Amino acid sequence: MGAYKSEDDYDYLFKVVLTGDSGVGKSNLLSRFTKNDFSHDSRSTIGVEFATRSIQVDDKIVKAQIWDTAGQERYRAITSAYYRGAVGALLVYDVTRHVTFENVERWLKELRNHTDANIVIMLVGNKSDLRHLRAIPTEEVKAFAERENTFFMETSALEALNVESAFTEVLTQIYRVVSKNALEGGADPTTALPKGQVINVGSRDDVSAVKKAGCCST
Repeated sequence: MGAYKSEDDYDYLFKVVLTGDSGVGKSNLLSRFTKNDFSHDSRSTIGVEFATRSIQVDDKIVKAQIWDTAGQERYRAITSAYYRGAVGALLVYDVTRHVTFENVERWLKELRNHTDANIVIMLVGNKSDLRHLRAIPTEEVKAFAERENTFFMETSALEALNVESAFTEVLTQIYRVVSKNALEGGADPTTALPKGQVINVGSRDDVSAVKKAGCCST
């Protein structure tokens, strides 16, 4: 890992969204990756928050701006501002609750409706530490991920298992698409992934728009 001078010293800024049902561990995945922290009594996220972390890919500093939202139905009005400019997504389900996997298809459809076709999607089966409670066979999810052309990984935010790998893989794959595009003929790398090489991605205006939407928007 190379050293970088400050939060503002980066080559690329990629917006990545967390999506999936409420209670699957999205916020703990975010805090484990960005702060190496896990909260046992985490409450439902209200509205939207985001955190950032920079990693090194090849010789470039890639800064991730990761957005986290409530999975409850009543926050569904936030989608367009939430997804705007996203070039990567972690779609999270809970390996111990089959219904959260059943809903993956709906989340995937919503994600694809609101983002560019080239978005990098990682399907994440969280809470893999609860081995005795597993309700979804890994093979079933692997087959689904292949069919849907997404990446797939099982994680445990509690045990810090594969969390780093899941986020890093998504960021690396986004970077590959952007740099491949730049190599292939001077095309603007941002055309492969909208706002890929970014200064204005995920503006704070989007966050305030989302927060204003709150629970009572129609």
